[in-house]
Amino acid sequence: MTAGLGERSNGETDAVVVGSGPNGLAAALALAAAGLRVEVYEAADTPGGGTRTAETTLPGYRHDLCSVAHPMALASPFYRAFGLADRVELLQPEAAFAQPLDGRPAAVAWRDLDRTAAGLGRDGRAWRAVFGPLVDHWPDLVDTALSDQRTPPTTPLTKPLTALRLLLRVAEFGTPAWTARFREPAARALLAGVAAHAIQPPRTLPAAGAGLLLATLGHAVGWPVPRGGSQAIANAMTAELARLGGRIHTGRPIDRLTDLPRARAVLLDTSPAGLLRIAGPALPERHARQLRAFRYGAGACKVDFALSGPVPWTDPDCAYAGTLHLSGTQEETLAVEREVAAGRHPERPYVLAVQPGIVDPTRAPAGRHTLYTYAHVPHGSTVDVADAVTAQVERFAPGFRDLVLARHTTTAADLARYNANYVGGDISAGAMTLRQTAFRPRPALDPYRTPLPGLYLCSASTPPGPGVHGMSGLHAARRALRHTFHLDADPLALLTDLRT
Repeated sequence: MTAGLGERSNGETDAVVVGSGPNGLAAALALAAAGLRVEVYEAADTPGGGTRTAETTLPGYRHDLCSVAHPMALASPFYRAFGLADRVELLQPEAAFAQPLDGRPAAVAWRDLDRTAAGLGRDGRAWRAVFGPLVDHWPDLVDTALSDQRTPPTTPLTKPLTALRLLLRVAEFGTPAWTARFREPAARALLAGVAAHAIQPPRTLPAAGAGLLLATLGHAVGWPVPRGGSQAIANAMTAELARLGGRIHTGRPIDRLTDLPRARAVLLDTSPAGLLRIAGPALPERHARQLRAFRYGAGACKVDFALSGPVPWTDPDCAYAGTLHLSGTQEETLAVEREVAAGRHPERPYVLAVQPGIVDPTRAPAGRHTLYTYAHVPHGSTVDVADAVTAQVERFAPGFRDLVLARHTTTAADLARYNANYVGGDISAGAMTLRQTAFRPRPALDPYRTPLPGLYLCSASTPPGPGVHGMSGLHAARRALRHTFHLDADPLALLTDLRT
């Protein structure tokens, strides 16, 4: 029996989770809902992982440290079963996202699909044709995209049909064919900007899939921000875990399995590098070699701004968008993402900007605002790109510089120190290549189980990948319940039952 894993005696812990990010907490909640005794170990002083909030610039200005806008908070099967929308106030910007353009109106993805189509001119009909069927069947789409990518859908028939429709669209938009469907710069730029969330050149299949899913959710459920910051999501999850008898130990980094109490199951909300660090000596060499072959992608350099007022966008419609992609045209977005993939820092980087203050006045003192931004940078970058980010915002919002009271930069290297899962500043916990989308973190029928009995990986480095959705943790917990505890329980049903 591997050190740290073993049969429980009376009073011992059933399961231990390492890491209190959304996936670690989801795994802990799923296990606790099944009546198991669960303990969580977190290296940082505050639970939450990618859902933490802090005053990084000035007192009274609350900035999200990683995630900020949350379409999956309303869409994820885990959060729907958990009832997150009943526990956290999720505030909806009128527009999910926007793509400012030089010398012309911005392209805006409004919550309303018809309003969006109307703003895209002669491409409006094509936008509605692409996204209308996906929006109509968005739960099927999400269930497919956030599945373990190993278990085929069984019922209803609409799920495989929706999956097929999505695959056809991904095949189209992951190739030059998308320029044949959309003829105007606005729609092309809008799709390229949202696809670049994958931190891959947008004209790749994984980026196309991510963009289509996120754009669909923009119309179906919106991209809300939690009142007070993303920490509210972690707080809701930790409060429920405590109610179920689970315990969280903060400020407790884990470097080896022997640092943990004995338990029948250990679930690691870590990258493959973290799994190697904690359990490497006990892993078979073939498994360890596969983990070492896992590749991490480009990084992010995050810049927080404290502002004396709202961002003065040239296009007033941008003031209604929670999230903005500052990369210009489709061609510019493709070019800068290729620069980053080649290991270079673009002069005009892709910048993702979020202005939570348009719906959440608690983020800053009265009349003041915060702006959340990050730029894509090469893996492991130590470069502070705050000036380039400021210039990119100023490009679409002249006078922005005059509003900046303070700013705080977290380089890609800093992100890796802040959260060990962000290797090289990769906030996706692994490059979103085609291979690593299909085989994440390694080729296996069960990507969550390890060769060590009772040891599981439950992070975003497993299917379905990055995002605040909790599904990687849920899928891993389901395996642990079945294979370690021999419980034929559906964690989603258990979580739903707890609410009722």
